[in-house]
Amino acid sequence: MVAPVARISEGASGPKAGRALALLASLFFMWGFITVINGTLLPHLRSVFALSYTQTTLIESVWFIAYFFASIPSAMVIERVGYQRSMVIGLAMMAVGALIMVPAAKLPSYEVTLFALFVIASGITLLQVAANPYVSVLGKPETASSRLNLVQAFNSAGATLAPLFGGYLILGRTTSGTAAAGAAALTPAERLADAQSVVLPYVIVAVVLAVLAVIIARFPLPPMGVATQRAAKAPPSGKSLGYRIAHHPLWQHRNLVLGIPAIFIYLIAEIGVGNLFINFVSQPEIGNLTHQQASNYLFLLWGGMMVGRLVGAFAMQRVEAGHALAVASIGATIVMLIAAFTTGHVAMWALISVGLFHSIMFPTIFTLGIKGLGPLTEEGSGLLIMAIAGGALVVVQGWLADSYGLQTSFLLTAACEVYVLFYALWGSKTA
Repeated sequence: MVAPVARISEGASGPKAGRALALLASLFFMWGFITVINGTLLPHLRSVFALSYTQTTLIESVWFIAYFFASIPSAMVIERVGYQRSMVIGLAMMAVGALIMVPAAKLPSYEVTLFALFVIASGITLLQVAANPYVSVLGKPETASSRLNLVQAFNSAGATLAPLFGGYLILGRTTSGTAAAGAAALTPAERLADAQSVVLPYVIVAVVLAVLAVIIARFPLPPMGVATQRAAKAPPSGKSLGYRIAHHPLWQHRNLVLGIPAIFIYLIAEIGVGNLFINFVSQPEIGNLTHQQASNYLFLLWGGMMVGRLVGAFAMQRVEAGHALAVASIGATIVMLIAAFTTGHVAMWALISVGLFHSIMFPTIFTLGIKGLGPLTEEGSGLLIMAIAGGALVVVQGWLADSYGLQTSFLLTAACEVYVLFYALWGSKTA
């Protein structure tokens, strides 16, 4: 049987849907902003705790492990309390996690920092599981990729501003952030002083999240249509749990089955670039910059993603999503090879330009992955969001950087782009 097309309820058309989309764009902005603050937080923590690249990227791995553990519970929360209340709960969790960063900085404690980031990421996971499919069905199915790219542009806007925010309030107020590349290690007193710099920015973030949670709670968001929900619980089966999982109807959808590793692998590429960018361009043979100066160029990387998503939102109203994804993956592969094998400003600007090609990848893979799922949309969305845990494997790139050199480690990123190309050309086709 043909699965019903997922659509929002009939009363959600016109201005009401537009207002809902505008409000949801603020959620995308905030989780993009908070996620990319890590790009300035990680070089800061590397100096404060004297970490290797492997240990530094392990911090980001903890962040993305939260997506693995929180995705299925998030889908269960949405099923129980609905999309709107789930968004409020997600924002509240993020605010609590941001406040935990205060004692983590005061101690300072590596372990408490990891716990705080895990809580924030768990809240973002709940937002992602709720908001991505909601936006996808908030209008015509054939423009779902265009619509999700549009709100993801606001995600990139948050990501674009985050390096400036973190560069000024974290790196710009620390000894490590303003020191030249290759400067002497920090003294214990300097490390303690530097650790305190994260208190103010995370308190500001917590307040903004709390205000946004109140606004979302009071806003009349239109309900999801019945096409994305199960009409009834499946009857008990005499088969084992393993058998029921193996024969679940989700696995009949090739675009979802291959879309899960596409998200997983793409996140390795995106997070590796974002988290190692400052260290990369600060090297004497690349950009020879301080960490604070490098954060301004990280602003351009995420700005390219914002521009690309805005262009993609309009282009994909006319261009088939799979074709656009193929072009983006080819471009990303080329510039990553340039970054890995050249030096100086050529390598630096090649790495900056990958943001433009990465821009449409996540929202396009996501909408291609849930295409045609109908009443399985919630479960499929949960699995795709769980695949964001692929960002945890950025620790592999950290190990490659320690073992073979930071520049060589970006060959892993180029390999990830090749799988995205495969998904665009063949894996995304619905069976």
